[in-house]
Amino acid sequence: MRICDIRPIPKRILAIIRQADEQRFPQPDGHVRFYSYLTTARCELIKVTVAVKHIRKKWFCKQVAVHGLHSSKCYVKDMEYCGYFGMGFRVGWYDEGLQKYRNWYERGWCWAAYKYYDPSCPTLNLQFIGTLPEFRYSAFEYYRGADILGYLRLYTAYPQIEYLMKLGLSNIAQNVTILKRCGKDKNFCKWLIKNRAEIANNYHYIPVIMEAYKTVRPLADLQRYHEVKKCLQRTENYATVKELFKDRNLEDLCRYITVQHTNVDSYADYAKACFYLGLDMSLERNLLPRDFRRWHDIRIDEYRTAKAVEDRQKREELYARFAEIADKYTCLQHNKRSAFIAIIAKSPVELIAEGDALHHCVGRFNYDQKFVREESLIFFIRSKEYPDTPFVTVEYSPSRKAVLQCYGDRDSKPDASVLHYVHDIWLPYANKTLKKLAA
Repeated sequence: MRICDIRPIPKRILAIIRQADEQRFPQPDGHVRFYSYLTTARCELIKVTVAVKHIRKKWFCKQVAVHGLHSSKCYVKDMEYCGYFGMGFRVGWYDEGLQKYRNWYERGWCWAAYKYYDPSCPTLNLQFIGTLPEFRYSAFEYYRGADILGYLRLYTAYPQIEYLMKLGLSNIAQNVTILKRCGKDKNFCKWLIKNRAEIANNYHYIPVIMEAYKTVRPLADLQRYHEVKKCLQRTENYATVKELFKDRNLEDLCRYITVQHTNVDSYADYAKACFYLGLDMSLERNLLPRDFRRWHDIRIDEYRTAKAVEDRQKREELYARFAEIADKYTCLQHNKRSAFIAIIAKSPVELIAEGDALHHCVGRFNYDQKFVREESLIFFIRSKEYPDTPFVTVEYSPSRKAVLQCYGDRDSKPDASVLHYVHDIWLPYANKTLKKLAA
């Protein structure tokens, strides 16, 4: 295939494209749409991709890509792939008079890698394949994907794909492992025919299909086992389950899940609750209870109750420790020789209220934890005239004796008078007082 072999869009094909576009987009919005059609060039089947666009109620159509069945590259014209913000392919329309300047990628027909510049779009004349003797029996009419040339390449290498497609096994027909086995193992073909309903109506991993054929085990059981195995390998959410079954056959869990009509996520929640409650999971009645749903609900309820008690105790301890630290550093508060005062936070509730009022994060991001660890202290800078109105928040480090942050509403920088008070009046006072406190 050469550039000179690319012919203009036939009028018959152009009419088909326009009719299909009007049916799909009766009210076009100006976006570019793509369609493709099949033809031949130098006895090679080629797929021509066209771009379609409406501008000022006028309909425009142009060829933008040509892919050949036996070519390792393709021809591209006035099209570029743009991955930003999911834009996909963009097309230039300078030659059509729809833009003032020519885009850098509008440079006529040129070579490109075959796998690129192939938009997923409907092929409007698939029946054309039936006119070619070599593909008349390729079962192309059963193909529902977007890469018809890729399918025909597979058919050329593995003609047995036709039988899989006609059996309704299109979901596995394009897998090379399956095709190779079909080409050399008649018993495998018979097994596929016997199990085609289950394979066609359910998703199965290819290794599951091969293992089910070799071991004559149920497809559903093997699929469930492989799904559980993949889940356990792929995420840390199942660390507890992996720990429980590291010395056992994982298929025990799969069979148990099947019999109990549950799933690995529910079992992971159950196992997490049991570990938290300190149950002995070496006992079979705890590891694999007879009535999973009942014991799952019981353990989850016990876990939530125990967690609530623990959280309440931790919250009470936090509030008590916060008040203790606030009381320790109360002497750093200041209300002399200025129009402003500095007040230390007395509780986490005050941090939350300050953050909500000033729309910043002092009530979140563990500032309360830093406070109780004495890593940093929070002071509220208020006007003496309105001492209860949130104004400016200061984060102070007692170890570094420095102001770490000083922000007003929505993390805004305070004005010069506030900054003067914080850095030139309150900070020296706080550091001097802290030195006395340490002594």
